[in-house]
This record gives sequence, C-alpha cells and structure tokens, in this order.
Amino acid sequence: MSTRDPNAVSSREAESDRTVLWAPWRMQYIDGEKTPGCIFCVSPESTIVRERLILHVTPYSRVMLNKYPYNNGHLMIAPHRHTADLVELPEVEFSDLMRTLRQTVALLQQAMHPHGMNVGLNLGTSAGAGIADHLHWHVVPRWAGDTNFMPVVGAVHVMPQHLLDNYDLLLPYFTALSSTPTDIHNQK
Repeated sequence: MSTRDPNAVSSREAESDRTVLWAPWRMQYIDGEKTPGCIFCVSPESTIVRERLILHVTPYSRVMLNKYPYNNGHLMIAPHRHTADLVELPEVEFSDLMRTLRQTVALLQQAMHPHGMNVGLNLGTSAGAGIADHLHWHVVPRWAGDTNFMPVVGAVHVMPQHLLDNYDLLLPYFTALSSTPTDIHNQK
C-alpha cells in the first residue's frame, strides 16, 4: 500500500495551473528560412550593417549583435576570414581579434554598466558552437538577478529591450572606434 502526500500535486494538476507565456518570435528562429551561407562572411565594405546587426568593423574582424541573444547586449566577434581554426590564425588577425574583444568589453561596460560579463569561444559543435565553421567569441553582459526561473520552468528568455533598440544604444560607442566610413553606420 502506498501513501500519497495529501499536499502533493500530480503533473496533470500542475500543468493545468501553469501560466503560459507566449514567445511567438522564437518560431522565426525555429521554423524560419535559414539564410544560406555564413552569417559572419559579409564583405567588410558592406553597407548593410544595421540589418545584419554589425556594430563595428576592423581590418580583420567584426562585432555584431547576436540575433538570438542570451541577454541584452550579447555580442559576437568574428574574423572576416572564414575559419574554425584558432591555432592557425595569423598573428596579425589574432591580435586584431583580441584588441577588438578588449575594446568590446570596455564599451559594453561603459554603455550598459553590467555587473559582470561572460566572454567565451566555443570551438567545435561538441563544445557548443552553433556556427562551428567560423570561430567567434561571445561577449554577454550580466546583471545580478538577470537569470531567473523563466528559462528553467518556462523554457523562455525574457528580454527587456528590443534587439534594434539595443543596436541603437551601442552603435554610438562603436562608431567612435570605427575604422570604416561613418556613413555606413548611418544606414537605417
């Protein structure tokens, strides 16, 4: 004979009490048409920067907002050259990437005042790289309390700021660094 805790709730009862938070924009990522090619392989001279969320271009790298961010201000830094091999990067490219990474962290601190940051590089699919063929660093600003129950319980991330509003907030900070013509950054 089993005894059941009178305060226990069955999974069916718990499911019926659950509040649903709809996030229909996620379907764009899940079911949306995938752009052919690599998101990082854009000509450094391209003038389509806002649409591609590109904030800054250097001679060897670019900084762009992550279209599907973990948090507001989630940026990615990638070399122009399509490569997955960190070890084989020429020193000039590696130095440019590291300088850009350091500048990006400083600018995010200045623009968004986060309490901390996650900075990482996933090399290979097994290491978590969503785009394994083109290495890139993730820079994710973090604030105390920015992680909550929503991703765990609801499998939903709550983003308090729209992606393009985030782009517009960060763009002036990167424009000051820009090695590309400033008129490129005025495209809307």
